[in-house]
Amino acid sequence: MTAVDGERRQTVASVDEVIDLLGAQGYICDRRLATSIFLALELQRPLFLEGQPGVGKTELAKALAAALGAELLRLQCYEGLDVAQTAYEWNVARQMLEIRLAEAAHEVDHDRLARSLYDRSMLIERALLKALTQPRSPVLLIDELDRADEPFDAFLLEVLAENQLTIPELGVVKAEAPPITLITSNRTREIHDALKRRCLYHWVEYPTIERELQIVALKAPGASERLSRQVVEFVQRMRRLDLFKTPGVAETIDWVNALVALNTIDLDPDAVEDTLGVLLKYQDDIAKVQGGAIGPLLDELRAKALL
Repeated sequence: MTAVDGERRQTVASVDEVIDLLGAQGYICDRRLATSIFLALELQRPLFLEGQPGVGKTELAKALAAALGAELLRLQCYEGLDVAQTAYEWNVARQMLEIRLAEAAHEVDHDRLARSLYDRSMLIERALLKALTQPRSPVLLIDELDRADEPFDAFLLEVLAENQLTIPELGVVKAEAPPITLITSNRTREIHDALKRRCLYHWVEYPTIERELQIVALKAPGASERLSRQVVEFVQRMRRLDLFKTPGVAETIDWVNALVALNTIDLDPDAVEDTLGVLLKYQDDIAKVQGGAIGPLLDELRAKALL
C-alpha cells in the first residue's frame, strides 16, 4: 500500500491488491468490481454502485474503509433530506448566546458581531462537509441515493465534481484530502445523468454460486459444507422466481445460521417452510414459495445429488 499527498489519501498498487485487502476484511470481491474500485482510487473519482438490495454495496464501503485504515462517513439517504442534515447547519444556540453576551456588555459592534456569528467555529459539520475537512481522506458513503428526492442529486454535483462545498455566509470549503466517495442505489428511481457523469459506474450482480459459497463459509463457519451448498444452490434458484423482494447475500447468511441453530443437517420441505421468514420478508413472497415452489426447487437439488 502506498500513499500520496503526504499520507493524506490512501491508494493501492493493483487490482489484485484491492482483492487481497478486501478479502482480509472478510469481503469476497470479484475482479470486475475490484477493477472499478482500483480505478476510483487511482483516478480519484467517485464510484457509483447500483444493484439489487442485499448484494453487498454498503458492506463494500465498510470493508474498504477498514482495509485502507480510513474513517467511514455514512450519509443514509431518505425522502426530505436537506442541507442541514447532510452538509452543515449553523449553531443557532451559540449564535444566540453571542448576541446576548454582546448586548449584556453594551458592546454591539454590528459588523464584528455579524462576522463572529458566521465564523467557521459556528458551523456544525454533517457528513458531506466533514468529508471535505478531514486531514486524511475518509471513505464517504452516500447510501441509497435513490431514496432521496431528485433535487438532492443536483446539490451533490459540486461536492462530487470539485471536492468542495459553497457556504453562502462563509465561502467555498475545498478539500485538501479529497474523500474516497462511494454512492449506492437500489434503482427505485433513476439518478440524474449529470451526477452519473461525474462518477465511475458499476452494476453489482448477485454473486456466483462459488463466490456465495466462499462468503457463507466466511460468515457462517458453523455450517457444514454440505448444508452451505444446499442453501446457496436453493437461494440461487429462488432468485429466478418472480418475487417482490429477492433474497440477498445477507439473507443467505442469516438462513444458514438459522438452520445451524436448529441443528438442521439437510434441507427438507419442513425445514424450508419453518424458516422462510428468515429468507423472505414479504408475506406475498412467502405464500408464493409455500404455494408450490419448495418441492420443485428441492427436486432440482436432488437431481444434482445435493440432497
